[in-house]
Amino acid sequence: MTSHHFCLTGKMSESDIDKLRRSRESLVYTATRETLFAQETTHSKTHALSLDWVSGVNSSLPVYILQDHSQLVFLYAGAHVGIIYNHTSNSQHLLQGHCSPISCMCVSEDRRWIGTADQNKKSTVILWDSYSGIPVHTLFDCHPNGGVIAIAFSGDAKQLVTLGNERCVCIWDWTNDCHEPLWLTELRPEYGYQNYVIYNPNNSTQLLSSSESQVLFYSTVSSGTFDLYCETHKLAGGPLSPSVFHWREFRILTPSRAGVIMVWDLTQDLDSNQRLSRDHVKIISLQEHPITVLTVVDNCIVTGDTRGHVNFYDENMLLLTWFTQLNLDPIVSISFSKEFEREYLEDGTLDTKPVLGRNFVVSSSTSAVVHVNMERSTWRVLLQENCDPLHAVACHPKQPAVAMGNCSGSLKIWDYRQKRIVCRTVLEKEKEICCVTIDPQGRYLAVGFASGAVHFLDANTLQSDPKECFDYPPDSISHMSFSHDSRYLATADVGKAVTLFRMQQPQWIYLGRYRSHYKPITDLLFGVHQDSSKPRLFTLGVDRLLVEYDVENSDVGQVVILSSKRLEQSAVPKCMTWYPPLSSEEFLVVASDQYKMKLFNSMSKTCRKTLLGPTYGSPVKKIGILPTSENNESGSHYMAYVTEDKVGLQILPLDGNPYKSQAVVCHPTGVSAFAYSHDGLFVFTAGGPDCTVLSWQISYSALEGAAALGGKELEPYYTLLEGGRNGEFYREIEDFFYYCQIHNQGLESMETRQLSPKIPLTELPSLMRALAYFPTEEEVEDMLNEVKLGQYTETGEYITDINLAELIKLYINHRPAFGISAEELITAFEVLGEPGGPAGKPVLDRDRMLELLQVRGEAMSEDELAECFTGLFGLQEYTLESVIPEKISIEIFTHHILGLPSSSPSLTPKKGHKGSEQQLDDD
Repeated sequence: MTSHHFCLTGKMSESDIDKLRRSRESLVYTATRETLFAQETTHSKTHALSLDWVSGVNSSLPVYILQDHSQLVFLYAGAHVGIIYNHTSNSQHLLQGHCSPISCMCVSEDRRWIGTADQNKKSTVILWDSYSGIPVHTLFDCHPNGGVIAIAFSGDAKQLVTLGNERCVCIWDWTNDCHEPLWLTELRPEYGYQNYVIYNPNNSTQLLSSSESQVLFYSTVSSGTFDLYCETHKLAGGPLSPSVFHWREFRILTPSRAGVIMVWDLTQDLDSNQRLSRDHVKIISLQEHPITVLTVVDNCIVTGDTRGHVNFYDENMLLLTWFTQLNLDPIVSISFSKEFEREYLEDGTLDTKPVLGRNFVVSSSTSAVVHVNMERSTWRVLLQENCDPLHAVACHPKQPAVAMGNCSGSLKIWDYRQKRIVCRTVLEKEKEICCVTIDPQGRYLAVGFASGAVHFLDANTLQSDPKECFDYPPDSISHMSFSHDSRYLATADVGKAVTLFRMQQPQWIYLGRYRSHYKPITDLLFGVHQDSSKPRLFTLGVDRLLVEYDVENSDVGQVVILSSKRLEQSAVPKCMTWYPPLSSEEFLVVASDQYKMKLFNSMSKTCRKTLLGPTYGSPVKKIGILPTSENNESGSHYMAYVTEDKVGLQILPLDGNPYKSQAVVCHPTGVSAFAYSHDGLFVFTAGGPDCTVLSWQISYSALEGAAALGGKELEPYYTLLEGGRNGEFYREIEDFFYYCQIHNQGLESMETRQLSPKIPLTELPSLMRALAYFPTEEEVEDMLNEVKLGQYTETGEYITDINLAELIKLYINHRPAFGISAEELITAFEVLGEPGGPAGKPVLDRDRMLELLQVRGEAMSEDELAECFTGLFGLQEYTLESVIPEKISIEIFTHHILGLPSSSPSLTPKKGHKGSEQQLDDD
């Protein structure tokens, strides 16, 4: 808290009073134009991952100039983030708050307030203060049936209009903290897809919206209603571009893609839902090329067209000036500065004639942003960002540089410390870049293309030798990796094959291609032999196979396979990496689509540990162990990962503790690739269709702090049990645990019971099934080996028992993360059954079901089947015909056989069902 000095009389001085008053005022109230970038931005250490920079622009949204006096500041959007960019200091302030891509933006006339909105089932509108970057108001679920597609401030910025995808127009009094619209009106389908809205800057009771064929005019009348007053219709060829109000007259100006401007004359006595006649419109053929943008400023009409030209006209449509050498593609937006380049002292100048005194910013459909100085008639490119889907990103192993490649063949090296592009090139021959990687020495940058080609470039200059451009594989490259000694490069393609290259001085040579999987390859990884410096190469596939290659014995025309091991029964492995040396064993950690992470011995390929992975809406699809950094005070190891739309960090060793992991939304439309810096301080994510790369700064102390708040020992695991530590389910675990001790000593024994804190491992399978987790025989074996071999490498002895704490951890890590869903059961019936049930639903013959249980998967014997059905129905003797109908539907199987409740979303036995309570006795 700021201290204040008092004078000798005991009273505060006027300056002290002013300081105290300012300290009590809000940051928004005291902010000025210089506040936002007055000092360098320092990221809060309260988050494990803080967004540091956004590389890329949403080219479909406008760019707004906010300041153009002492510093040049403008606003644009990238993915789900609004970016206030200070070109003068080359710094960004990021407006974060949306969980979906920003669909529309607006700024107030005085450039003080910013509005951003997204288009999702739960749409959000956020109002920001541009001086401080603080969100001042948020509208939640304002258009729940499709989101917001257009937004605009009134001239005095006191009202906000939103246009929803569900054909609803709402006006909000956002300055009074209202959460319901002041007015709203619903549009009829015949009005077309309205996707643009704007206020009359001179009259906050009037606004218009437009589609490609119609323009609608609205007014809030004195009765307090909000009505659609008139409708215009297309009179000229070609679709319409967004319209504007005339600066003085009661008119609407509508540009056409045919180069025509239509002037609609409105009258004050309009009737609701009236269609304007042709007598109210004047058609002016302005130019040959289609007009994409129309705006008005200082009594001027300004147009942007498909050629990238900007033209200024007076009220009589006479050409005043033009800019035809901007070298832009079709214009998307034109935004004028609020400041004049020079002072205009003549009284009434702006009211009598056009004044060309404001600088402006132009954006194009290819993400170029250009600043034009009107007085000097000069321009400069402010941004030239990615405008095509971007799927390739890789970090330099020794320098603060990251490589990015997009689908148009554009490749650049970006310095993430200086925030500048080091070098750039366009690979026009192959075009679509799918992945990039840099060798551990930092000399070569390998580029994989959709055509299957592989090019080797200089990692510092992006220069290439034609002799090191290979076009052998016919399928798109999906993965690339260099060996630790930079002697080999391996690639995987969508043709389920692996290609191997070798450095044979002075150039790279092609060894061969081998189709080692029968389903798509999900990951490719190089490693090093424990007893030598020879490289090891692995691939992982949807076919659940882990394939190892004999790299050293592979030669020109021959890629040699060393081994192939099936890792999973039902889960699909998504990615893998080398586990840090936290024990004497060498492990590969593999993440699957069932939210599990498994540690496999790298030599025997046997599963040594199963752990619950991050559960943030979608499974982990890429992982990597972060290098040790200077700010890593704890000395721990960390893992970075991405899911479908999030990026996260995990503290190692893996143990299933949910508090040791954090994740944030990075690309709502999907993450295509990620990379991490050589110093372990940054993570970079590529967004694919959103055409952006996001730079995330890491705070290990924040991650460790969050983990500590989760509790010690078993406290984090109790939160994953239904009811927690004091819940009924935990008491059941205790009861079953002590029952296992009695069961092991003999149920009918009359001797004094010897209570122990542990139970034999032989009781573990029955206990797990009693807790409604039904592992397969292979999963049981993995579970027993995990406990039995837990300390074997350290002590050389097997563990034969387990205590309650270890049991709880084992149960949480091995059981299905979200149970077995009803959708999985429906899918199984659709695959195995035949139509014949009610409403054509699939059914399964009783004999067919018994046959499948005895011949498929882990086949069961007749005795095992009899034992299972006896336990399920609680019968000592039975015949299948008496308890199971001949035709089995999903409902019969779920409710009658398994005993699940009728509304159960997952296959968890209901309370009191024999399938759980009798399991221990029957086993």
